[in-house]
Amino acid sequence: MVKLEHANLVVDDIQPTLDFLLAAFPHWRVRQSGLSHWNGTPRKWLHVGDDQTYLTLNDNGQGAPRDLAGNAPGLAHLGFTVHGIEALIERLDKKGYAPSSALEQQFARKNVYFTVESSGLEFEFVEYLSDDPAERNASPELN
Repeated sequence: MVKLEHANLVVDDIQPTLDFLLAAFPHWRVRQSGLSHWNGTPRKWLHVGDDQTYLTLNDNGQGAPRDLAGNAPGLAHLGFTVHGIEALIERLDKKGYAPSSALEQQFARKNVYFTVESSGLEFEFVEYLSDDPAERNASPELN
């Protein structure tokens, strides 16, 4: 079995992305943190997640984030499955986070996107309405 354990992300400032992730996932915690150097650049880093999955956040990112509306190579978004997507949207709204897209519902899933403005990172949340992989992965026909 293969399972994604973590993703390592570079941001200019850790705190805004950390605050968003902890609002989205109240059961997550900072697992570990420290200081390091990356190619001569000092960095603070931390692991935020649970006992199975985490994201590494590194500060001191330089340059503009990838334009999410463009076609440049790079990370488009990270997607997470959730139960109760409306409750997640409400929880994030109470913390001041607005979706960057409207809640969409297709045959077997609902999804919504949020963007952390300071880092340019986009997060997708998906609630599946079926256990059938064919239904979960079905996409509307492209015109």
